[in-house]
Amino acid sequence: MPNRKLNSGAEDVAAYIANCPLSVQEVLEKLRTTILNAAPEAEETISYKMPAFRYYGMLVYFAAYKNHIGFYATPTGHKEFEKELAPYKQGKGSVQFPLNQPLPFALITKIVKFRAQENLANFQLKKKTKL
Repeated sequence: MPNRKLNSGAEDVAAYIANCPLSVQEVLEKLRTTILNAAPEAEETISYKMPAFRYYGMLVYFAAYKNHIGFYATPTGHKEFEKELAPYKQGKGSVQFPLNQPLPFALITKIVKFRAQENLANFQLKKKTKL
């Protein structure tokens, strides 16, 4: 059976989480809170049919699957933390956190903060070049 997303039709992040199985709702809510605590000015949205967060551009995404949580911090977010992410299955710009293990919330916080700083710096650079 393919490892498909558990919920891909929600209109907002709260609905996405609420429509997932109870067994993953708590971890998804904690992941959502972790992201918002790391980037308090980030805005929630749904993009590519999954929860996403914007802060001077797209910040991070996540999605629930049958056996893991997919976390997407774009290639730069993963490259910067490749040693810490080494124990997890990865793709270009994605990492899989198995549901049978605790999520590395401290690492997720560091990644989100890195991405927020990166997005802000890129925004400021673009702003300077336009002046």
